[in-house]
Amino acid sequence: MTRQSRAEFHQQHLAAACSEAQRLFAQKAVLQGAWLSWVAAQIYGLRPAAYASMVRRELQRLQEPAER
Repeated sequence: MTRQSRAEFHQQHLAAACSEAQRLFAQKAVLQGAWLSWVAAQIYGLRPAAYASMVRRELQRLQEPAER
């Protein structure tokens, strides 16, 4: 993937990645202790890998305020 196409991919899929991360994060309170393994499996199943990475980064961003 070239630098430009990576940027284009990011721009095209950012909203979906944010929505997916919010959906996954919302399950944290529901699943509690089982959430970490569940969310790892959910992210593992996302394709392409670049999209999965975007979701993982957004999920980290969502968790930061909760961990402080």
